[in-house]
Amino acid sequence: MKKIASFTVDHDYIVPGAYVSRIDGDITTYDLRTRRPNCGDLMDNGTMHTVEHMLATYLRNSRLADSIIYFGPMGCQTGFYLLVRDADHAEVLGALREALQQTIDHSGPVFGASRKECGNYMSLDLKKAQDECARYLAVIRNWTENDLAYPHG
Repeated sequence: MKKIASFTVDHDYIVPGAYVSRIDGDITTYDLRTRRPNCGDLMDNGTMHTVEHMLATYLRNSRLADSIIYFGPMGCQTGFYLLVRDADHAEVLGALREALQQTIDHSGPVFGASRKECGNYMSLDLKKAQDECARYLAVIRNWTENDLAYPHG
């Protein structure tokens, strides 16, 4: 059976950053790696879940709103996938940095934090999500289109 693209990347060399995972026609999949894989430093569910709620909402309300296809967590608890249609890398990085900063600065309730809006609304932690976003923003603050290739050993 053919391996999916993400399984062909050597995870021993991935460090926190933003990478182009694949391009399918007009859709680009970004690997937003907030943690180094296979090092035991994983996001807990409350952090990951809250980052998902916050960034998905901010990104879908950004200048790229019509281009956002999907934002969600990786099952390995080390990052997120962002799928975007018809947007250049600089625009995506800019919108991502803005959404991260908006999450860091957010002082209200977590978006979608009710039983009617979420299937696990009790597993949300804004403070931990803000810490995760601050840590990640520090990594990608000066990231450019030239930094989007996966590192190799």
